Amino acid sequence: MWQNFAEYILSLCDNNPTKICEIGVGKFTQVYDFLSEQENIEIFKTDISPNDSSVVKDDVTNPNLELYKDLDIIYSIRPPSELQPYIVDLALKTNTKLIIKPLFNEDINTKRAQLKLKNYKKASFYILGV
Repeated sequence: MWQNFAEYILSLCDNNPTKICEIGVGKFTQVYDFLSEQENIEIFKTDISPNDSSVVKDDVTNPNLELYKDLDIIYSIRPPSELQPYIVDLALKTNTKLIIKPLFNEDINTKRAQLKLKNYKKASFYILGV
């Protein structure tokens, strides 16, 4: 499933290079690792409590908008429902495509924005601006 999720993100990469950010990376880096190995991808990851120096510290509830300037895609894997509206707001403010992969069978909490459910091979997730 994670390979399919990463492949879908890669299928959206039409700019050369494509700039991507993973919000709230935590300890799971499989998708980030796959994408960072691809050509013409500029990717970084953020978290409020970085696990290592490769993660940029940022609070999505009060984001540093300069970090997200000129991004093409933002994605987040299993973000807590209370953070989902902030991630949506960030994508809207930066005019960026958004992909949220919630926990299995979890409803998405986006308040004002309508995200669409997308099924891609064995992966299911929500998209905005795609």
